[in-house]
Amino acid sequence: MAAVTHPAWQAFVAQIRDDLVVAQVRIRRTKDGFELRHVEDTDRAEGTLREIKLPGLRALAQFTACGAFRPLKSAPNLPTGWVLRLEDDAELESALDRLYPGAIADWFAAQSPDAPVTNYREFTRRQTGMYRITTMLSDAQASLVTRACCHNTFCLKRRLWTVNGLAPDPVEEKSLIPCLEPCAILLELARQAMRIEQEEKMKLDLAPGEAATLAAALEIALARPDPAVPEADFNQPANPRRARLLLEKLAALPIRPTLDREEQRPE
Repeated sequence: MAAVTHPAWQAFVAQIRDDLVVAQVRIRRTKDGFELRHVEDTDRAEGTLREIKLPGLRALAQFTACGAFRPLKSAPNLPTGWVLRLEDDAELESALDRLYPGAIADWFAAQSPDAPVTNYREFTRRQTGMYRITTMLSDAQASLVTRACCHNTFCLKRRLWTVNGLAPDPVEEKSLIPCLEPCAILLELARQAMRIEQEEKMKLDLAPGEAATLAAALEIALARPDPAVPEADFNQPANPRRARLLLEKLAALPIRPTLDREEQRPE
């Protein structure tokens, strides 16, 4: 294949010494070019991995190991158990474009002092139609939605955009792939969250211990999500991001101190 000459790719290749991890893929230099495999397969013997070819990468990235569609290619659910060998930089570029479309261009753009980051308010002000409602979330509500949607159990992109009161993602929690603006999944969760905020509220008095039990139940549900629930279907109450949003709300609740027993006794 022809040599790659554009600056973004040259800068990225210069970062690769012996190996480099991009989200869930480990890139290793070999005497013949490069080897790619899932990070969870780093120490597995080659004979235990299925060898795939470059054209097969796009199909690999389309579905999880359970066969569910992957609408977000930066989600941490790339299947394991494969190895790919590449001859040169051009093949490596093509491979990464299949696995993580646009990642290298975004990575290069993020190196600039004036990185093209579009924050929540700027992004939602552009929306029309049914997504115009996303502008109605307060900063605190938008922060909860963002923390829920962009949690590292759902996405490995390092969020650089923000909303007032919410810092960008720490580097160590995500990957070298930056997120420069809210995505369509975030936008849809924000729309659903605002619809939920507009619903008539129930009064629910919970003791701190009960709230802790509810939070623990949500954590268990998040650890064992129902594979039949589509990732971006936020009309489903069992959607994992909806569960994470509720968990974030619980964590943000002010807990009133419990009165001691003497104070609780009737006179």
